[in-house]
Amino acid sequence: MKHLISLLCIFVLCACGTTKKGQPDEQQAVDITFCADSAYLFCQQQCDFGPRIMNSEAHERCRQWIEQKFTSYGYQVTLQQANLKGFDGTLLKSTNIIAQSPCKTQGDAARLLICAHWDSRPWADNDPDSANWHKPVMAANDGASGVAVMLELARLLQQNDSVKVAVDFLCFDAEDWGVPSWSNQTDANSWALGAQYWAKHPAPLVPSHYRYAVLLDMVGGQGARFYQEGVSLDHARPIVEKIWRAASTAGYGSFFPAQTGGYVTDDHVPINEQAHIPCVNIINYYPECPQSSFGPTWHTVNDDMQHIDRNTLKAVGQTLVQLIFEK
Repeated sequence: MKHLISLLCIFVLCACGTTKKGQPDEQQAVDITFCADSAYLFCQQQCDFGPRIMNSEAHERCRQWIEQKFTSYGYQVTLQQANLKGFDGTLLKSTNIIAQSPCKTQGDAARLLICAHWDSRPWADNDPDSANWHKPVMAANDGASGVAVMLELARLLQQNDSVKVAVDFLCFDAEDWGVPSWSNQTDANSWALGAQYWAKHPAPLVPSHYRYAVLLDMVGGQGARFYQEGVSLDHARPIVEKIWRAASTAGYGSFFPAQTGGYVTDDHVPINEQAHIPCVNIINYYPECPQSSFGPTWHTVNDDMQHIDRNTLKAVGQTLVQLIFEK
C-alpha cells in the first residue's frame, strides 16, 4: 500500500441507528442511513475472489463484478485500461474503473469525486513472520473496504434524489505494486500507478468540474481512527475541515480526531498535484501501534475479513452521507 512519513513517529437487514451527540448548531444530522451490513457484504464479496493481484484471474473477475455493481445502480461505467510498468519491470495490465453519475449539474465544479483503489498487495512484506513476506495479501481493508463504502454510497444515491450534487466514483488500479520492504530498491513513484496514469489522462472526467475529491483507503479496520493527513491539509485544508465537521455532526467525531497523522504517498497525491482537484485522503492511522502506524494488519496475511469492523465502515460511510446530503 503506501508509504508514510510520520509526523508523530440481497442485503442483511441493518440495525444502523446511532446516538448523535455534540452536533454543531449550524448543521443537523441527515436522515439517510448508511448500511454497514451492506458495505460489509460488498467487502466480503470482493475477498471471495481471492487476492486481486495485478494480471491474475481473481483481479479480472473482481473488475467485472465492480463494473456490474455500479452499472446496476444506474452509473455509466468507463474502463480506462493501460499497460503500466512496475518497479521490477513487470508489465501490469491496469484498469481504472470510472463510474459517472446519471445526475446532471449546472456549471463547473458541481460534482464530487470519491475514489479508492481496488487491487491487492502481491506481497505481505510487513508480516511479523518472514515466511509470509512473498505471500499475497487478501486486502479486505487495504483496498476492498474503500470500494465497499463507495458501492453502498452508489446504492443510496440511486434511491435518494434529494442530493444537490452529482457524485462520481473512481476505482484506481495498480496502487499497491510499490517496492516491497525486502527489496534493496527504493522508488516512491512505484506506488499509485493507476492514479498517476489517470491524472495525466483524466478523460472522460473533467477535473475542473469537481468541487473536490475524497480518497478512501483502509476504512474498515478494527480500532481505526482517521487523523488529518498532511498532503490533504496542504492542498485541501478547507475540505478536511468540512469532512471532520460532517463526522462530528453525524455522531462519529470520535473516529475522526482533529489531529494530524502524517504525510502519506497515496492515490490523492497525483489527484492534487497533477489533476489539480483538491483531494482529501481518509486513511486509518494508529499512532501507538508498534508494527505499523497503518495498523497491525497492514501488508500482512491478516488483512482479512476477520479484522473488518462494521462500526468503522459505518463511521466513514455515514460521514460521507452527511457530507453529500447535508443542506
